[in-house]
Amino acid sequence: MERPTGAGALGPRLIGRLTAELILRSPQYMSCVKMYELDLRGNKIGAIENLGATENQFDSIDLSDNAVVKLEGFPKLPRLQQLLLHNNRLSRVGKNLHESVPNLQILVLTNNRLTNLQDLDNLASLPKLAMLSLLGNPVVTKPNYRLYIISKLKQLRILDFRKVKQKERVAAAKLFPSEADAAQHGANTFDPNEGLQGVTEGLQQLEAPIESDSDDEADEAAAAAAAAAATATQKAVSAPTHDQLVAVKAAIANAQTLEEITRLEAALKSGMVPSQVLIASGFANGSAAQEAPPSAASAMEVG
Repeated sequence: MERPTGAGALGPRLIGRLTAELILRSPQYMSCVKMYELDLRGNKIGAIENLGATENQFDSIDLSDNAVVKLEGFPKLPRLQQLLLHNNRLSRVGKNLHESVPNLQILVLTNNRLTNLQDLDNLASLPKLAMLSLLGNPVVTKPNYRLYIISKLKQLRILDFRKVKQKERVAAAKLFPSEADAAQHGANTFDPNEGLQGVTEGLQQLEAPIESDSDDEADEAAAAAAAAAATATQKAVSAPTHDQLVAVKAAIANAQTLEEITRLEAALKSGMVPSQVLIASGFANGSAAQEAPPSAASAMEVG
């Protein structure tokens, strides 16, 4: 009976695990910088393991776009020169990396979760590390972050894609003249509440709108009640009487100019009885309206 060959012979993939089967299935090629590379991108890998299956055949391993949380788990890979781990969940760096990847020169940790300067101290054991990227990690916001890294990784030539200058090395040496000074600075930048700040701010943001919405609703309700009361009052006070309407119509009939007719018609539509129009004492019995002197009372609302 013939044994199955090809990818199907390797068995089912284990999602989230870096297995020997996944390594054998993954693309392997010569990169543009002339490194033989293993491409393990985007496999939801949570931990580095089973890299012994590579048999130390690769100059570069790309573990980007996964879910690795700690930089550890390497077998002895003396050929490995480049390690790409951007867009993971790295928050810790393992010890004794120099024993497993002694010739590592390029380490890209962009967009991870490294928070404290002390988290990076273990990188100092890598004797040939020349290029390091930590962009997109919270640690880059720490005071004197760049000088701290330069003081710790004295062989580093490029940090965050910027060349390490001699004046930076001098400044780092002055700021951290000894390992004790660097350790003290790293300890001082450690914030035990870091990570809780976002939760606290989130709770504050949740509480604030509740109070604001409550106040706004109360204000809106009060304003609506006041408007309703004002409208009711206006209607009650300004409800037009039959005599007032007849008086305005009579004034229109007796108007002498087009301007006066236009003004009275507008007043009739708006419900405002002009102050010049008064109802004669016997108007209710059929008498005509008469013009009032300019000093008459202010306009009456007809509603």
